[in-house]
Amino acid sequence: MIPAGPARTALRAGAVALPVLAAAHAAPVLSTFGPLRNRLLPRLAGRGHPGHVALTFDDGPDHLSTPHFLRLLGRRGIHATFFLLGSMAVRSPGLVKEMTAAGHEIALHGWEHCPLLLRGPRATHDDLARTLDLVSDITGQAPTLFRPPYGVMTGGAHLACRRLGLTPVLWTAWGEDWRARATPATVHRTVTRDLRGGGTILLHDSDCTSATGSWRSTLGALPRILDTCRERGLAVGPLREHGVPSRDGR
Repeated sequence: MIPAGPARTALRAGAVALPVLAAAHAAPVLSTFGPLRNRLLPRLAGRGHPGHVALTFDDGPDHLSTPHFLRLLGRRGIHATFFLLGSMAVRSPGLVKEMTAAGHEIALHGWEHCPLLLRGPRATHDDLARTLDLVSDITGQAPTLFRPPYGVMTGGAHLACRRLGLTPVLWTAWGEDWRARATPATVHRTVTRDLRGGGTILLHDSDCTSATGSWRSTLGALPRILDTCRERGLAVGPLREHGVPSRDGR
């Protein structure tokens, strides 16, 4: 039997509210579309100083591949921002400490590489808080930047970032280096096709969510990418040197 009076009104209100809440949760997904994001949401896209390029890596740390990137960057005198998965960091806390000691910026990529559209606001908050606590304990300092898996932000993710003092940052250029058919040449070509001063490059230092061994193509492309930036007169460094402020203004 259908309840009458206030109960029926409440049911109708709930039926209306659920689609509205779902739409609010999913609306930020529009920012996944790169050209739209780069033009309308420069801060989220990682736009910074026009003479600088931010170099970022996702999905680490991986004890098999990340050390190769650290050695290459060390030889070139370059620092980068590494967006870590909590599920990977918990396995290699010593490597996270090594990355921090080498001067690289540590940021968050969530605990598991799971699309946030599949999580509600509470689960999203708990996932980010868990990762934040772990990385803060390992490094002795709280990260301020977050990049969602697959670059998909949600209303719940934006709310969690505000509560946890995190700034979401995506990218303006990527190498499509997760693909099985990627090569050093294709990664370099794909990155530099969209590379502009003030941009943020997305690469991967791990294949934990990519084609097996794909990190080798990234590693092979990295010297050429750095050389291209130098030839274009662009400095390369982490997001903290890029002019993308965190929520406390630093």
